[in-house]
This record gives sequence, C-alpha cells and structure tokens, in this order.
Amino acid sequence: VQLQASGGGLVQAGDSLRLSCVASGLAIGNYDMGWFRQAPGKERESVAAIRWSGGGAYYADSVKGRFTISRDNAKNTVYLQMNSLKPEDTAVYYCAAAYAGGNLVSRREYKYWGQGTLVTVSS
Repeated sequence: VQLQASGGGLVQAGDSLRLSCVASGLAIGNYDMGWFRQAPGKERESVAAIRWSGGGAYYADSVKGRFTISRDNAKNTVYLQMNSLKPEDTAVYYCAAAYAGGNLVSRREYKYWGQGTLVTVSS
C-alpha cells in the first residue's frame, strides 16, 4: 500500500495550492481519507477528512472556509484545495487512510500514511 502526496511548494500568503494524494495497493472507496499536517516542533494535527462515500467532511477550525477536501474514488485520489494560505499553514502535509466509519479526527484511526509534502507560505 502506498499513498503518494504531491502538490506542495513555496507560495506567498494569500495564494492557493492543491494537494493530491494518489493511492496504490488499496481502493480508497473503502476508506475514510484524511489530511494531516505537522509544523516544526509541533504535533501532527488533523486538517480535513472525508468519509468513504464523500458524504461527510471534517475541517479543523483553523482552515474552515479556506480548505476543501474532495475525493475521486475512480481515480483513487484525494485532494486538498487550499486557498487564502497563511504563514501559519506552513507544515508537512500528510494524507492517510482509515477504515470506514471511525473517528475522522483521531490519528490512531488511520492505518496507512503517505510520505508527506511540504507547504511553505511566506508572509
């Protein structure tokens, strides 16, 4: 199983980025999918998550209204559209897969993790 995250980069405050996470070795249609991030010196935190069916989503308060998670099960891909980026969004972003129906926020629910993609937002 592999989750390959991409799309990170260096941007200025106010810019947008779209992260992608392509899965191989599993069918994401059977999994809830999440995006987490970890900034230097901080714990990994949940950013956004989406149910296997696409019918429900969670967002951290810090990103509500700016980030949108979506999924294309046919392409085995999950996306994170990030708009109005802020310097405090700077972190390594990880995608992860959890068995359907669990707690979308808890890291312990997620069985498979990608390698991360770095997002740096300059002021």
